[in-house]
Amino acid sequence: MAMTIEGEERIEAPIGKVWEALNDPEVLAASIPGCESLEKKSDTELEAVVTLKIGPIKAKFNGEVELKNLKPPHSYTIQGEGKGGIAGFAKGGADVTLTEDGPDATILRYEAKADVGGKIAQLGSRLITSTSKKLAGQFFSSFNEKVSAG
Repeated sequence: MAMTIEGEERIEAPIGKVWEALNDPEVLAASIPGCESLEKKSDTELEAVVTLKIGPIKAKFNGEVELKNLKPPHSYTIQGEGKGGIAGFAKGGADVTLTEDGPDATILRYEAKADVGGKIAQLGSRLITSTSKKLAGQFFSSFNEKVSAG
């Protein structure tokens, strides 16, 4: 079951600071809902453990994330795949673009594509899509708070 989620955040921070934060495992881990650990394996590879509840199913996903098409400080693609045991799997990616909005603000736009399978996919597309949008929204607003405050 595939879906696309798009959104935009205005972040009160210069583009360089936002780019740095997008590449900082600590900031990312603190922003990802349900993230238990996020470890940097190389400059472009991360390993994550995330626990999510989608409807009645709670699952722990072990996943790998890769950063591709890096064009500092303007854009990159983040791709990942997580396995949640009997709950199923989730894989996908997001194109993230940063645009300066004056010297001290940045517009972050994202277009994420996700695909889920297994037991989770049986929950129905409406529940999965709404949960995915909510999680994406939580991530980016949390990320925004951390970067703007710092």
